[in-house]
Amino acid sequence: MNWVIANKDWLFSGAAVALPLSVIGWFFFNRKNKQVQKGGDNSTNIQVGGSLNIGNKKNDE
Repeated sequence: MNWVIANKDWLFSGAAVALPLSVIGWFFFNRKNKQVQKGGDNSTNIQVGGSLNIGNKKNDE
């Protein structure tokens, strides 16, 4: 307990920086990764978050 009282400025100044940075980081990264997919009747929908390669790569060249 004495250590917390002696180091309260150092301890809480770090929390005052870390908390807003974590909230800002969560806000930007959470919005970036949203994907929306809409499809009609009798449709086949494929949703990929990265790269999609269809077929054999040797035959494509």
